[in-house]
Amino acid sequence: MLFLLFGGVLACFCSCASGGTAAREEKSEAAPHVWLTDRSKYILLPPEDIEQPLDMPQLVSASYGNKDYYLNSWVKADAAGLNITIINELGASLGELSYRDGAVSFSSAMFPPSLRPEYIVADFQLCFYKAPALRRALEDCGLSFEDNWTNRRILQGKTVIIEIDKTRNIVKLVNYLRGYLYILEGNFE
Repeated sequence: MLFLLFGGVLACFCSCASGGTAAREEKSEAAPHVWLTDRSKYILLPPEDIEQPLDMPQLVSASYGNKDYYLNSWVKADAAGLNITIINELGASLGELSYRDGAVSFSSAMFPPSLRPEYIVADFQLCFYKAPALRRALEDCGLSFEDNWTNRRILQGKTVIIEIDKTRNIVKLVNYLRGYLYILEGNFE
């Protein structure tokens, strides 16, 4: 059952991370990036742009299509980098994502090699990085950014493509363009 759960969550990330034709054609060794839209290339920000350090367990609830998925993770993020360890109910590691020194890596025997961890890092940055740095990076790829402390919105023209709601214990990201959402539960104070 656990394998089905994680397989479903991975399918969500792989499907949402395709980035369209432009992303499939891009084979550059340049800075890590993702395609937030088919034409908006977002370059990952450096770790020092995080709002505040995190070192905590998180419960992740994801929804893609008509399916819901749940997993546990331990997140350590600070100015040196980002580490996300996916863990089972007993605390054993099922995979680890790392972003440091300008490189993204993901290792797990459970998940397919097609998983592009840059998309997970990008969504994490949209939730937890400083607004001025995000605004510059998003404007550089032709998108707009609105932030009022508890709500963030990324717009393409006048259309909201990503919305993030933040409270002390819940961060909810909805990607309207790619059709997925996830909720992170933890102590974000």
